[in-house]
Amino acid sequence: MWRRVVSATGHHGGVGGEALRACDYDGDVLVVGGGIVGLSTAYAITRAAPGTRVVVLEKESGPAQHQTGRNSGVIHSGVYYRPGSFKARFAVAGAAEMVRFCAEQGLPHAVTGKLIVATERAELPRLHALVQRGRENGIPVRELGRAQIAEYEPAVRGVGAIHVATTGVCDFGAVARRLAALAEEAGASVRYGAEVRMIGRRGGAVAVRTARGEVLRARALVNCAGLYSDRVARLAGDDPGLRIVPFRGEYYALAAERAGLVRGLVYPVPDPAFPFLGVHLTRGVDGEVHVGPNAVPATAREGYGRRVVRPAELAGTAAWPGTWRLARRHWRYGAGEVRRSLSKAAFTEAVRRLLPDVSADDLIPAPPGVRAQAVLRDGTLVDDFRFVESRRMVHVLNAPSPAATASLPIGREVARRVLAQLE
Repeated sequence: MWRRVVSATGHHGGVGGEALRACDYDGDVLVVGGGIVGLSTAYAITRAAPGTRVVVLEKESGPAQHQTGRNSGVIHSGVYYRPGSFKARFAVAGAAEMVRFCAEQGLPHAVTGKLIVATERAELPRLHALVQRGRENGIPVRELGRAQIAEYEPAVRGVGAIHVATTGVCDFGAVARRLAALAEEAGASVRYGAEVRMIGRRGGAVAVRTARGEVLRARALVNCAGLYSDRVARLAGDDPGLRIVPFRGEYYALAAERAGLVRGLVYPVPDPAFPFLGVHLTRGVDGEVHVGPNAVPATAREGYGRRVVRPAELAGTAAWPGTWRLARRHWRYGAGEVRRSLSKAAFTEAVRRLLPDVSADDLIPAPPGVRAQAVLRDGTLVDDFRFVESRRMVHVLNAPSPAATASLPIGREVARRVLAQLE
């Protein structure tokens, strides 16, 4: 019999039985999740091993409905990330590859460059450390004095800055849709409205049952479920050793008549102890200037609004020991984020450190996003992309920003791992 597993609601059940054992495979690889990472993985499998049957299962009615489609569209250079890490290697390679992909596919994009600006002298040592890190990662970085900032962004003020020429912007939702189309042209199947509720393994096969009662059987499974990646791992009987803690990122946009204040991308110097980059300014491919995000704990994994509360999900986050250890470690930082969430004046104050001419009236509420941040039991934020393998499975357990930038190299890495399991 197929292994009994626990569903997302906590009920026990089986996937399989005599009828399932007798049927043919529905595919070679099942990919759970139709965001940019899951679709890049499907695309990479079809390119690396033509003829491999790939089925992507996405619970929403279309691709890129969550992290992929709810961000500021930045193609990150890789300047922030620890040399040799997945993030550094895949972001640097992925940025160049993403620009080429968009150009080849006729997708909107621009290489705008980015300023990282120190607004007070105490931030200069961290800025200089970024210069060194960027150079170690092979990224061209130009150091700027106070007067030189105006060459790139006349309305921005700071005591020093660095310019990173390889940063750009695109529409990651459009990229995901194109990846889905290319994968399907190569023979993959992308199924929407297919929420995975149960997973089982027996011998050389994996089976899933969807919310609609459909059962699919394959030789291997890839978990690219993003906000639900830890849950999918547990459905498969694997202990991820972490929990996804959702953080809501709240954005504003500059009023159209004030969008000319920003030419490209402007970031503050980040706090190296925390994975969020602070309130920044991003001119998107549509010409709109996004402002934000701040980062506050969300009360649901899809908690895009303050009033969205899912008690079971909130209880699961609260029950994880790492959540409280994280809160104790970073409560000062978190308090500032909550203050900016609750007070537009406080948010405006943060923006004015970079862009003094902005007023609260210039900021228009924009759609929020939720970041899937993996947290270990001891409260440590997982700093790098995390790939975990078990029998017939590959789990992508931490893929927040810059995963969209790095999605093409990530897809190849995951494809390599899962195809090796099929040999």
